[in-house]
Amino acid sequence: MTVIISVLLLVMYRQLITEQEIQIAQHIEAEVTRYQNLARVHDRLGFAKQVSAAAGQAVFVSWHNGAHVLGAMSYIPEDLPIYPQTKEFMVFAGGSHKLFVLTGGIAQTQMGPVLIATRSDHLVTVFDEFIGASITAITMTLLLTLTLGWLFSKAILRRIQRYQELSALIEHGDYGIRFPIGGRRDEFDVVAKQFNQVLDTLESNLAAVRGVTDNIAHDLRTPLSHLRMGLERLQTLPSDQVADASAGLIEELEHCLATFDSMLSLTRIEGGQRPLEREPVSLHELCQDLQEMAEAMAEAKSQSLQINLGLDRTISGDKHLLFQALFNLVDNAITYAGTESTIVIEQHEGMICIRDNGPGIPEDCRERVFERLVRLDPSRQHKGTGLGLSMVKAILSRHNATITLKDNQPGLIAVVEFEC
Repeated sequence: MTVIISVLLLVMYRQLITEQEIQIAQHIEAEVTRYQNLARVHDRLGFAKQVSAAAGQAVFVSWHNGAHVLGAMSYIPEDLPIYPQTKEFMVFAGGSHKLFVLTGGIAQTQMGPVLIATRSDHLVTVFDEFIGASITAITMTLLLTLTLGWLFSKAILRRIQRYQELSALIEHGDYGIRFPIGGRRDEFDVVAKQFNQVLDTLESNLAAVRGVTDNIAHDLRTPLSHLRMGLERLQTLPSDQVADASAGLIEELEHCLATFDSMLSLTRIEGGQRPLEREPVSLHELCQDLQEMAEAMAEAKSQSLQINLGLDRTISGDKHLLFQALFNLVDNAITYAGTESTIVIEQHEGMICIRDNGPGIPEDCRERVFERLVRLDPSRQHKGTGLGLSMVKAILSRHNATITLKDNQPGLIAVVEFEC
């Protein structure tokens, strides 16, 4: 900023000096023309009077009248150029021994050479005053810049220090802290907003991990307790009852292993560690396979399983995984819709809907059911791992498909849409 102001002041000074020099040149030109005209209309005596009358005015005029020099000066310097060339020179004038700086030249007239000059020492004064004003302006600008810079740096350091304090608290486990965002919308606010988004995600993930941990503990505590008590009872049972008791314990153990296998499989699918065995898949055939597999399950619960097929669509995907995901939706509908309910499998082009007229899912819980180990039945009366819908969403995401849960009034609609 100081450099810019210095350059601007230099440009202003150059323009000011140039303007002054132009005015001096115009003044000298006008006087030269005037005395050339006077020389044509006056005789030597009249011209001498005109030259003498100019003494003490702003213009310095001198003329050789024979052996004498008339006008403002008692002599004419020998090295002065012929007008229109001009030159600066210094003289003592007015008998005051005051040194004047003049600019002028020798003008040729009918009465001979005439020295015509004007004072230009005011340019030196302009220079001195301008330099003084420039130094003052630059000094004030420099001081103002340094002061503002210091205040600005202090403000930045305060914000950085505040961020460091908050970072230390976050490092010690206080993940609910957020960086302050002001109304300035500067770089700090942009970075703070991004960090806050990261912290939101981190806190959400930690909450999900805690929820998964709690759910794992809740789901596995009962079967593990049964296993422990069963193993203790085995020692006291008669030999003919050991086989039946062992079968029950194995069933409990298989439930625990199924939970861990499902979690491992879900992690592999979400992380892309399991490759998709892609092949052309007809959605007509997929829905018909679903009906064939689930029909007996629905009949066992006195339910009606219907299928409505529209225009077919062939997609590229892993048929086994897609069947697993869609069958999970149908199985959930059969499990939770209740006896004598109606389950409908609908398909039209790239959309498949699983409808039921059961109790449905509250609207505020429809996103939660896709989280790991989340079960809306707190009593855990229905057996399961709580990973089914998480697996469904992971499989569909790998196939660039979406799933949405909607109200069937009554019941639930699971809408699966495949990309075109």
